Amino acid sequence: MADALNFSITSTDFTEDYTPSENSRITTNFANLARGANRQENLRNALTMINRRFNSLAHWDNPDGERYALELEIVSANVHFDSAQGAQDFPLLEVLNTSILDRYTGARTHGVVGNNFSSYVRDYDFSVLLPATADASGKPVVPEDFGELHGRLFQRFLDSQAYRQRFEQLPVICISVSTSKTYRRTGNSHPVLGLEYQQDDYSLTDEYFAKMGLRVRYFMPAGSVAPLAFYFRGDLLNDYTNLQLASTIATMETFQKIYRPEIYNANSPAPAVYRPSLEVQDFSRTLVSYDREERTRLGASQGRYTEEHFITPNRALLEEWAAGYAVPAA
Repeated sequence: MADALNFSITSTDFTEDYTPSENSRITTNFANLARGANRQENLRNALTMINRRFNSLAHWDNPDGERYALELEIVSANVHFDSAQGAQDFPLLEVLNTSILDRYTGARTHGVVGNNFSSYVRDYDFSVLLPATADASGKPVVPEDFGELHGRLFQRFLDSQAYRQRFEQLPVICISVSTSKTYRRTGNSHPVLGLEYQQDDYSLTDEYFAKMGLRVRYFMPAGSVAPLAFYFRGDLLNDYTNLQLASTIATMETFQKIYRPEIYNANSPAPAVYRPSLEVQDFSRTLVSYDREERTRLGASQGRYTEEHFITPNRALLEEWAAGYAVPAA
């Protein structure tokens, strides 16, 4: 039954000339930036921020701070299967893939795939399914199997021929820390990832990514003002080079500065005991326009689209497949 689902991958260069396709998830951070009258200026400013941050992290043998450039591409994955209605396909997820250009030598090396992870099924889980399980007080009650289907789809994708032919390494997904948790700095430090933080218990997002087979660690890189959450399978500190880790930090910290400036563009760095908040006013806005409220609304609409076109008409098939799929050992 594992072979009942197959996957395909397409890619699009992410440059200042990028225009979202009709099939692109419009809630994705990079797609949101590429809309409106200021789209090209938005993209140019964001890409400049990414490159400057990367060179500040990769500072060795880089006296002018301009040795490297990051080249980004949008990786889109579709899932294909047969149903009672015939052959079906559905957009599963999108991520950014980084490549590192060394301007001194002209060499290009692979960075990290997984940046800016977004998923239609995740939209459904958080924007449709979870609100529907609220108790009398309005607080969501998390279903026992919450995220199970999404987790199995993601892990099947990583083990698919389409992924293995395209990428040699597993993805790293880097996102914001949770505003519902408190993070405490440890004594551990990494030359690129920076200072490590830990929390007492996992957030709902941490548990959701665990069902995708991913562990989490939290680091605040040098020059950053808040820790980032890094989700990975394997060994984060040893499976990737310092340049690869820097490519993920530069990319995702830039998007977080745009999307969550209250946390990642704050005017003061996180203390040893840190509780992130979107309520603080001591922060600076970037020059990149971003409509956070619109993104939330669109996330809900795309969750309903997933329910109508993927979950509901294929529920029996998906449940049968998920029950028969053997989750890989961690």
